[in-house]
Amino acid sequence: MQMLCTLRRWLRGLEPRARAHLEQGWLSRYQPWLEQRALFRFQRQPLARGVAAGMFCGLIPGPLQIPGTLAICAWLRGNVVAGGVATFYTNPLTIMPLYVLAFHVGALVMPGEQSLPAWSPEVGGFSVEAMGAWMQALGTPLLVGLPTLGLVMAVLGYATVQLLWLAPALQRKRRLARSR
Repeated sequence: MQMLCTLRRWLRGLEPRARAHLEQGWLSRYQPWLEQRALFRFQRQPLARGVAAGMFCGLIPGPLQIPGTLAICAWLRGNVVAGGVATFYTNPLTIMPLYVLAFHVGALVMPGEQSLPAWSPEVGGFSVEAMGAWMQALGTPLLVGLPTLGLVMAVLGYATVQLLWLAPALQRKRRLARSR
């Protein structure tokens, strides 16, 4: 719990530094809009919303993850730093298992029986073209499963931040109740 308190203090210490950077240069004219949207607030609600946005947008194909996260953070008034960091759960090692999981989630949601197409390494080994062909073969279940899995991941990320942020307060409350 001490580590969580230290992390919260460190995150709160980032806010004045982020604001100082916003007051300089070309971002200074956008500061009222950024401030109104809480895009750089390191408090419980903006952090939780930012993580949720990042977890949802993490399943978007590569170059669109961060712009999508920025747009959703601006819409939901979430922290863009937390959102950007949260997108990093997808990487070249985790994207294929996540897409397989999204396919299975989509197959559960869709009517009828869906079968996972096999990966064919003889087509070109492990390459971007081979992965693109495989993802295209996943078809509609993947298209249905990605947003569904993204929503589940966003809810889990939001709840995790809320619980981690409130854990020291809940522990303090239990301690006080025991001492009475």
